Amino acid sequence: MGNMVLPLWAWIVFYVIVLLMLFADLKMFGRKGQHEVNIREALGMTALWIGVAMLFCAGIYLFYPVEPHEKAMEFLAGYLIEKSLSMDNLFVFLMLFTFFGIERKYQHEVLFWGIFGALVLRSIFIFAGAAVVERFEWVLGLFGLFLIYTGAKMFAHRGEQQSDPSQNIIVRLFRRMYPVTDRVQGDHFFIIENGRRMATPLFVALLVIETTDVAFAVDSIPAVFSVSRDPFIVLTSNVFAILGLRALYFALAAVAKYFCYLRYGLGLILIFVGLKMLLAMSEYVNALASLCGLRLQLPHVEVSTPVSLSVIFGVLILSMLFSVVSPGKKR
Repeated sequence: MGNMVLPLWAWIVFYVIVLLMLFADLKMFGRKGQHEVNIREALGMTALWIGVAMLFCAGIYLFYPVEPHEKAMEFLAGYLIEKSLSMDNLFVFLMLFTFFGIERKYQHEVLFWGIFGALVLRSIFIFAGAAVVERFEWVLGLFGLFLIYTGAKMFAHRGEQQSDPSQNIIVRLFRRMYPVTDRVQGDHFFIIENGRRMATPLFVALLVIETTDVAFAVDSIPAVFSVSRDPFIVLTSNVFAILGLRALYFALAAVAKYFCYLRYGLGLILIFVGLKMLLAMSEYVNALASLCGLRLQLPHVEVSTPVSLSVIFGVLILSMLFSVVSPGKKR
């Protein structure tokens, strides 16, 4: 289940390919502040990244050494979960760039290094999570409860309530230790001003993006564990969803206001995968309830990967369609 079925060299090759794709993306897409990324270019790159992910999925189907058909379905479900949840990240990124006054033509530089950092952090989280789940299977029940709680919070969240990025604890600590200028200086993270080396708003935005991704990872990684406990599948579905995040940001930035109900769809997805985890871990949940003096007869239900995939895809599409056709307020 959770043990690694692939040799070490396969992991190394995967990471080398990912790094090559990431730097190729930097060269091909939004070159060093030379131009502002337009919607057509962003949509093209988004389609390209989705195509690359689907090719990788086909490779799993053809060459994975254990249950290739099931593993391909797990990858697709994990990719869809991560991709849909990452859309919530994009709205936060949009707010951050607006707050720091960063022009669109410089945003891709921050996103590139933000995604690079996210790949490192997600890898650490996933390997640690896989080790914990392998040893303590009941942790999945806690993951399920947490995801249900997080999904419910999305329904209670008001779109008008936005946190002040300057109050981020990492930003506040950094400002105490290092001088920061309030002026954006092209695509530079650091500049020399009055003889002092100072960080620019681009670097401060990068700090906020990295710390924000940690919070999002706490939601998304347990959600992917709901469809697979294979560390390679969990990792690769996360990585391929993140790799296309930069292009998807520019594609959605111009139409974000039309997806006012997307948050509720993401909330439903989190609640669904949380319930899926609880039902699969029902024996642990019932035992815990018994210790608390409660009689709980939660049935054991294994929701298949195709069913999970259909529910996640259906909720995502319906929430986006309802956002477009609804006469209510736009985001």
